[in-house]
Amino acid sequence: MAKITTLLLDCDNTLVLSEDLAFEGCADLINEIAASKKVPLQAPFTGPDLIVEFVGQNFRGMMVSLQKRYGFDLPPAELDDCVRREEDVVIAKLQEKLAPCPGVDAELARLAASGRYRLAVVSSSALRRVRASIEKVGQDKYFGEHVYSAATSLPTPTSKPDPAIYLWAMDKMGVKPRECVAVEDSKSGTLSGTRAGIKVVGYVGPYPEAEKEKMEKVLAEAGAVVIMRDWSEFESILAKIESGSV
Repeated sequence: MAKITTLLLDCDNTLVLSEDLAFEGCADLINEIAASKKVPLQAPFTGPDLIVEFVGQNFRGMMVSLQKRYGFDLPPAELDDCVRREEDVVIAKLQEKLAPCPGVDAELARLAASGRYRLAVVSSSALRRVRASIEKVGQDKYFGEHVYSAATSLPTPTSKPDPAIYLWAMDKMGVKPRECVAVEDSKSGTLSGTRAGIKVVGYVGPYPEAEKEKMEKVLAEAGAVVIMRDWSEFESILAKIESGSV
Protein backbone atom coordinates (compact mmCIF):
# COMPACT_ATOMS: atom_id res chain seq x y z
CA MET A 1 0.00 0.00 0.00
CA ALA A 2 1.54 3.32 -1.12
CA LYS A 3 1.88 6.06 1.45
CA ILE A 4 -0.47 9.02 0.94
CA THR A 5 1.71 12.11 0.61
CA THR A 6 -0.48 14.58 -1.28
CA LEU A 7 -4.00 15.95 -0.84
CA LEU A 8 -5.60 17.51 -3.91
CA LEU A 9 -8.59 19.67 -3.00
CA ASP A 10 -11.24 21.20 -5.20
CA CYS A 11 -11.95 24.86 -4.42
CA ASP A 12 -15.56 25.87 -5.09
CA ASN A 13 -17.91 24.52 -2.40
CA THR A 14 -15.12 22.29 -1.11
CA LEU A 15 -12.83 24.89 0.44
CA VAL A 16 -15.04 27.98 0.06
CA LEU A 17 -18.78 28.58 -0.26
CA SER A 18 -18.51 30.13 -3.69
CA GLU A 19 -20.91 28.30 -6.00
CA ASP A 20 -24.05 30.36 -5.28
CA LEU A 21 -22.14 33.64 -5.60
CA ALA A 22 -20.31 32.56 -8.75
CA PHE A 23 -23.34 31.21 -10.57
CA GLU A 24 -25.31 34.35 -9.74
CA GLY A 25 -22.66 36.35 -11.59
CA CYS A 26 -22.48 33.80 -14.44
CA ALA A 27 -26.24 33.95 -14.98
CA ASP A 28 -26.20 37.74 -15.35
CA LEU A 29 -23.45 37.56 -17.96
CA ILE A 30 -24.93 34.62 -19.89
CA ASN A 31 -28.27 36.41 -20.17
CA GLU A 32 -26.47 39.48 -21.49
CA ILE A 33 -24.59 37.38 -24.09
CA ALA A 34 -27.79 35.58 -25.11
CA ALA A 35 -29.55 38.89 -25.66
CA SER A 36 -26.67 40.23 -27.77
CA LYS A 37 -26.72 37.06 -29.91
CA LYS A 38 -30.53 37.07 -30.12
CA VAL A 39 -30.71 33.61 -28.52
CA PRO A 40 -34.39 32.76 -27.87
CA LEU A 41 -34.26 31.70 -24.23
CA GLN A 42 -37.56 30.49 -22.78
CA ALA A 43 -36.66 32.40 -19.63
CA PRO A 44 -33.52 34.16 -18.39
CA PHE A 45 -31.01 31.91 -16.64
CA THR A 46 -30.72 32.16 -12.87
CA GLY A 47 -27.88 31.11 -10.60
CA PRO A 48 -29.79 28.04 -9.35
CA ASP A 49 -30.54 26.99 -12.97
CA LEU A 50 -26.84 26.95 -13.78
CA ILE A 51 -25.89 25.14 -10.57
CA VAL A 52 -28.27 22.29 -11.40
CA GLU A 53 -26.85 21.89 -14.88
CA PHE A 54 -23.23 22.97 -14.73
CA VAL A 55 -21.88 22.53 -11.19
CA GLY A 56 -18.20 21.61 -11.35
CA GLN A 57 -17.66 23.11 -14.81
CA ASN A 58 -16.00 26.41 -15.58
CA PHE A 59 -17.48 29.32 -17.53
CA ARG A 60 -15.70 28.43 -20.77
CA GLY A 61 -17.14 24.91 -20.61
CA MET A 62 -20.63 26.32 -19.97
CA MET A 63 -20.39 28.62 -22.98
CA VAL A 64 -19.21 25.82 -25.28
CA SER A 65 -22.22 23.72 -24.21
CA LEU A 66 -24.67 26.62 -24.62
CA GLN A 67 -23.36 27.45 -28.11
CA LYS A 68 -24.06 23.88 -29.20
CA ARG A 69 -27.49 23.86 -27.60
CA TYR A 70 -28.74 27.15 -28.99
CA GLY A 71 -26.80 27.28 -32.26
CA PHE A 72 -24.98 30.55 -31.81
CA ASP A 73 -21.30 31.31 -32.31
CA LEU A 74 -18.71 32.99 -30.14
CA PRO A 75 -15.42 33.35 -32.05
CA PRO A 76 -12.36 32.48 -29.95
CA ALA A 77 -11.40 36.09 -29.24
CA GLU A 78 -14.95 36.95 -28.21
CA LEU A 79 -15.15 33.86 -25.99
CA ASP A 80 -11.84 34.81 -24.34
CA ASP A 81 -13.24 38.29 -23.65
CA CYS A 82 -16.40 36.78 -22.10
CA VAL A 83 -14.25 34.54 -19.88
CA ARG A 84 -12.29 37.57 -18.65
CA ARG A 85 -15.50 39.48 -17.97
CA GLU A 86 -16.92 36.54 -16.04
CA GLU A 87 -13.79 36.40 -13.88
CA ASP A 88 -14.16 40.08 -13.03
CA VAL A 89 -17.86 39.77 -12.18
CA VAL A 90 -17.40 36.68 -10.02
CA ILE A 91 -14.26 37.87 -8.24
CA ALA A 92 -16.06 41.07 -7.24
CA LYS A 93 -18.87 39.01 -5.69
CA LEU A 94 -16.43 36.67 -3.94
CA GLN A 95 -14.37 39.48 -2.47
CA GLU A 96 -17.54 40.98 -1.04
CA LYS A 97 -19.23 37.93 0.49
CA LEU A 98 -17.07 34.77 0.38
CA ALA A 99 -16.82 32.47 3.42
CA PRO A 100 -14.99 29.15 4.00
CA CYS A 101 -16.84 25.85 4.07
CA PRO A 102 -17.76 24.88 7.64
CA GLY A 103 -14.93 23.14 9.48
CA VAL A 104 -12.40 23.27 6.66
CA ASP A 105 -10.10 25.86 8.23
CA ALA A 106 -9.62 23.75 11.36
CA GLU A 107 -8.88 20.69 9.24
CA LEU A 108 -6.40 22.54 7.02
CA ALA A 109 -4.61 23.80 10.13
CA ARG A 110 -4.47 20.26 11.56
CA LEU A 111 -3.13 18.80 8.30
CA ALA A 112 -0.50 21.53 7.98
CA ALA A 113 0.60 21.08 11.59
CA SER A 114 1.00 17.32 11.09
CA GLY A 115 3.64 17.90 8.41
CA ARG A 116 2.63 14.64 6.75
CA TYR A 117 1.06 15.92 3.55
CA ARG A 118 1.50 18.44 0.78
CA LEU A 119 -1.71 20.30 0.00
CA ALA A 120 -2.81 21.54 -3.43
CA VAL A 121 -5.88 23.18 -4.92
CA VAL A 122 -7.08 21.57 -8.15
CA SER A 123 -9.96 23.51 -9.70
CA SER A 124 -11.82 24.03 -12.98
CA SER A 125 -12.13 27.74 -12.22
CA ALA A 126 -9.73 30.39 -13.51
CA LEU A 127 -6.51 30.70 -11.54
CA ARG A 128 -7.11 34.37 -10.73
CA ARG A 129 -10.50 33.51 -9.24
CA VAL A 130 -9.15 30.53 -7.25
CA ARG A 131 -6.33 32.60 -5.79
CA ALA A 132 -8.72 35.45 -4.96
CA SER A 133 -10.97 32.94 -3.18
CA ILE A 134 -8.37 31.29 -0.98
CA GLU A 135 -6.71 34.63 -0.23
CA LYS A 136 -10.04 36.17 0.80
CA VAL A 137 -10.57 33.49 3.48
CA GLY A 138 -6.89 33.19 4.48
CA GLN A 139 -6.32 29.67 3.14
CA ASP A 140 -3.57 30.58 0.67
CA LYS A 141 -0.87 29.97 3.29
CA TYR A 142 -1.57 26.23 3.16
CA PHE A 143 -1.01 25.81 -0.59
CA GLY A 144 1.82 28.10 -1.71
CA GLU A 145 2.48 27.64 -5.41
CA HIS A 146 0.42 24.45 -5.62
CA VAL A 147 -2.77 25.99 -7.03
CA TYR A 148 -3.83 24.52 -10.37
CA SER A 149 -6.60 25.60 -12.75
CA ALA A 150 -8.07 23.65 -15.66
CA ALA A 151 -9.06 26.99 -17.20
CA THR A 152 -5.65 28.66 -16.84
CA SER A 153 -2.78 26.32 -15.92
CA LEU A 154 -3.00 23.90 -18.84
CA PRO A 155 -1.50 24.51 -22.31
CA THR A 156 -5.02 23.96 -23.70
CA PRO A 157 -7.83 25.17 -21.39
CA THR A 158 -10.33 22.52 -20.39
CA SER A 159 -12.75 21.73 -17.57
CA LYS A 160 -13.52 18.84 -15.30
CA PRO A 161 -14.62 16.01 -15.88
CA ASP A 162 -11.56 15.95 -18.14
CA PRO A 163 -8.81 14.47 -15.91
CA ALA A 164 -6.14 16.72 -17.47
CA ILE A 165 -5.87 19.13 -14.54
CA TYR A 166 -5.32 16.32 -12.03
CA LEU A 167 -2.70 14.74 -14.29
CA TRP A 168 -1.02 18.15 -14.64
CA ALA A 169 -1.01 18.77 -10.88
CA MET A 170 0.48 15.35 -10.14
CA ASP A 171 3.15 15.86 -12.80
CA LYS A 172 4.09 19.26 -11.36
CA MET A 173 4.24 17.84 -7.83
CA GLY A 174 6.10 14.68 -8.87
CA VAL A 175 3.58 12.21 -7.43
CA LYS A 176 1.67 9.17 -8.62
CA PRO A 177 -2.12 8.68 -8.30
CA ARG A 178 -1.65 6.05 -5.59
CA GLU A 179 0.07 8.67 -3.39
CA CYS A 180 -2.87 11.10 -3.62
CA VAL A 181 -6.34 11.63 -2.23
CA ALA A 182 -8.71 14.17 -3.77
CA VAL A 183 -11.80 15.86 -2.30
CA GLU A 184 -14.59 16.89 -4.67
CA ASP A 185 -18.18 18.09 -4.29
CA SER A 186 -19.46 17.61 -7.86
CA LYS A 187 -20.05 14.80 -10.33
CA SER A 188 -17.72 16.37 -12.89
CA GLY A 189 -14.96 16.87 -10.33
CA THR A 190 -15.30 13.34 -8.99
CA LEU A 191 -15.13 11.92 -12.50
CA SER A 192 -12.04 14.04 -13.20
CA GLY A 193 -10.16 12.74 -10.18
CA THR A 194 -11.29 9.16 -10.66
CA ARG A 195 -10.31 9.16 -14.34
CA ALA A 196 -6.85 10.35 -13.27
CA GLY A 197 -6.59 7.23 -11.09
CA ILE A 198 -6.97 9.02 -7.74
CA LYS A 199 -9.12 7.96 -4.82
CA VAL A 200 -11.76 10.67 -4.42
CA VAL A 201 -13.64 11.65 -1.25
CA GLY A 202 -17.09 12.96 -2.23
CA TYR A 203 -18.03 15.99 -0.11
CA VAL A 204 -21.73 16.92 0.17
CA GLY A 205 -21.54 19.39 3.06
CA PRO A 206 -22.66 22.57 1.23
CA TYR A 207 -25.71 20.99 -0.41
CA PRO A 208 -29.16 21.65 1.11
CA GLU A 209 -30.27 18.89 3.49
CA ALA A 210 -32.98 17.78 1.05
CA GLU A 211 -30.36 17.18 -1.67
CA LYS A 212 -27.60 15.53 0.36
CA GLU A 213 -28.80 11.94 -0.03
CA LYS A 214 -29.24 12.38 -3.78
CA MET A 215 -25.77 13.89 -4.15
CA GLU A 216 -24.21 11.11 -2.09
CA LYS A 217 -25.50 8.66 -4.71
CA VAL A 218 -24.38 10.87 -7.61
CA LEU A 219 -20.84 11.18 -6.27
CA ALA A 220 -20.62 7.49 -5.37
CA GLU A 221 -21.75 6.54 -8.88
CA ALA A 222 -19.13 8.92 -10.30
CA GLY A 223 -16.45 6.97 -8.42
CA ALA A 224 -16.08 8.52 -4.96
CA VAL A 225 -14.67 5.85 -2.63
CA VAL A 226 -16.27 7.40 0.46
CA ILE A 227 -18.76 10.21 1.15
CA MET A 228 -18.09 13.03 3.63
CA ARG A 229 -20.79 15.31 5.06
CA ASP A 230 -18.52 17.44 7.24
CA TRP A 231 -14.81 18.26 7.28
CA SER A 232 -14.62 16.94 10.86
CA GLU A 233 -14.88 13.45 9.32
CA PHE A 234 -11.82 13.84 7.10
CA GLU A 235 -9.20 12.66 9.59
CA SER A 236 -10.91 9.30 10.09
CA ILE A 237 -11.70 8.95 6.37
CA LEU A 238 -8.06 9.55 5.46
CA ALA A 239 -6.96 6.99 8.05
CA LYS A 240 -9.25 4.39 6.42
CA ILE A 241 -7.84 5.14 2.96
CA GLU A 242 -4.28 4.93 4.26
CA SER A 243 -4.98 1.60 5.95
CA GLY A 244 -6.35 0.19 2.70
CA SER A 245 -9.82 -0.46 4.13
CA VAL A 246 -11.33 2.01 1.63
